[in-house]
Amino acid sequence: MNSNMEPGAPDPQSGLLEEKLEHALVRLEQARSFTKPRFQGPVLDLAGRLMTRPDGMQRLYRLAPRLDMAGVFSGTDWDDPAALLPSLVRNTLEHGEKSTVVLECLSQLRLLAVANGACTHPGVSVEGARHFLTQVLALNLSHLFGATAETQRIRLGPIGEAVGRLFRFLLDHIGFKDILGSLIDEIWRILAQRPIQVDHIKAMITQIAVTLSQGTGNIGEARLGADRLISALFGPTQGCLDDPGVGVYEGRLEMMDFAGLQQEANGFARAMHDVGLVSDYHAIFLRWILNHRQAHLIPDALGLSSTGRDVLHCYQDLIHRLILEAIYPETAQVVYGLAMLLERGILYASPIAPGLWRQIGLKLSAQTSATLAGVFGDTLPTRVHLLAGVIALLGQPLGVGQGNNPTCQSARAISMWSYNEPDYLLHLIAQAACYDGILMHFEGTPLASAQLPAGLAHSAPLDTDPVSVLLVPHLDRIYNEMGRICASRSGDPHRWINPEFHGWWVGREFAIAVDVATGGLKDYDDFLHKFYTSYHPYYNGNQPVIHPQPIGIAVTDSTAQFVGWHAITLIRVALDQENVMRVYFYNPNNDSGQNWGNGVIVSTHGYGERFGEASLPFAQLASRLYIFHDDPVEARGDRQVSSEELEAVKAMALSSWAAGR
Repeated sequence: MNSNMEPGAPDPQSGLLEEKLEHALVRLEQARSFTKPRFQGPVLDLAGRLMTRPDGMQRLYRLAPRLDMAGVFSGTDWDDPAALLPSLVRNTLEHGEKSTVVLECLSQLRLLAVANGACTHPGVSVEGARHFLTQVLALNLSHLFGATAETQRIRLGPIGEAVGRLFRFLLDHIGFKDILGSLIDEIWRILAQRPIQVDHIKAMITQIAVTLSQGTGNIGEARLGADRLISALFGPTQGCLDDPGVGVYEGRLEMMDFAGLQQEANGFARAMHDVGLVSDYHAIFLRWILNHRQAHLIPDALGLSSTGRDVLHCYQDLIHRLILEAIYPETAQVVYGLAMLLERGILYASPIAPGLWRQIGLKLSAQTSATLAGVFGDTLPTRVHLLAGVIALLGQPLGVGQGNNPTCQSARAISMWSYNEPDYLLHLIAQAACYDGILMHFEGTPLASAQLPAGLAHSAPLDTDPVSVLLVPHLDRIYNEMGRICASRSGDPHRWINPEFHGWWVGREFAIAVDVATGGLKDYDDFLHKFYTSYHPYYNGNQPVIHPQPIGIAVTDSTAQFVGWHAITLIRVALDQENVMRVYFYNPNNDSGQNWGNGVIVSTHGYGERFGEASLPFAQLASRLYIFHDDPVEARGDRQVSSEELEAVKAMALSSWAAGR
């Protein structure tokens, strides 16, 4: 949801912006050709602001022909749409200035109007416009999957999110059939990261199913992948192969013998672990077997290993209660989180089971209920959504994303606590849910979020999981306050913030590659040498990473240009199957598969990554690193880092984010 308005309700803010745009457009229309550049700026500024509104794209689409006729493209590369190339759109969106990005978006809306017959343009046919937009969609699939990349979020602000809205608007009008193959490949790539938030992926698969059922679209070899995705959602077992509907399926369960139920359980588990998606029928099945004294089928239905089965046996009453309280067709995806929670074995840590019992009985404050209902609706009680979110997060610590919000620090902290200290996370959730605030300490000083001003997130995030919706505003305020306290200290404030904000396990030794005052490189050779001797197994005495550590990277785009600073988590360092030493890390951005330029392409699968991890060869990650923590201990290894390797890393840095520093 983008607002708390009723679906389809007019947005007053959009109306005001459209009125202002109308006035600016009249001035542009009346201007002589040689003065039009002077009037284009206000039009683009107002169009950009309108783009960020929930119904702004529809309003701009209606105005697209008039904007074209008025001369918004006059004197620009977009003046002649017949000469435009689909392959250049991605580069414009990733590297263009805000006004250029707005111009590109308006150009796409103009071509959509031509494709739909709403207007004509010399040299561009209906078929040509549709073909152009189909190619643009196929070449920019990442924009269809919810959130913008970190580079766009930093560079473009709200317009970066609006770009994603534009592509989904184009897709609604152009359809799937000509981009199905590419779209299916992209869905599999995203699912390999096992994100918690999958509603947008399920919506895509639904549209693919509709398109294929109509006999349109040519996807060739991708058909098998499409069928696996569709069956995982709508017909993963023999009992629901024809997608009969919930009521019919429950009736079929009543008629099944033990062998049939066993087959259903195994089928659900296979589909869930194969694809990473959970069918609504899976949730129905779990609730049915619990209510009909067939609970012995739960381990099979969850696809548990011996570890998960043992945990389930030890905490049977708790797991049964979690299923009944949190798993419904509307929250079916949490079934995967529950299976992963059991596989992690974290219930053997003594505080977790009591913490979950507390969560089950939690009485949410009126404010918490209103916030969660505003994002997830009121079909189910808000406590159900929060409990489901807790289960998903504890099962998938690396599946949480920050959404379209500049809150990588808070998202990283939530992930790190779920990964490393889940009882503390449960404690914070209970505080925030019941008392509308959390209490943390900074060097002994208590910080109460309810008494602090807003940080980077001025409102609750609307495009993340339930726990993030609840916690991020509080964490963001506390993080911001810690920064304010450190503002007068020399050096980077993360030296003091990270250990206090994240936890006791964060190394107290702090290394930074840049001088905070000037932004220039500072003792960079020593910085790189220390990182190698701290974390590279060949040079640190083969000491594995014990606790996940916060590190900071210099984000670069696909041309290796510096974009900004970003918080990630270093999880482990290990050899991949090709004997390349890699750093495996968690990126709170919603899609970790990114191109950082000059051949530095982040991998999310295929090199030994566990679900949710991203990875790079050690040297490539080091070339984008700018801060890290370590314990203040003596060098653990006796092997020296070669000067050639360090110089290679330095060269990669100097040809990207460190150029000119």
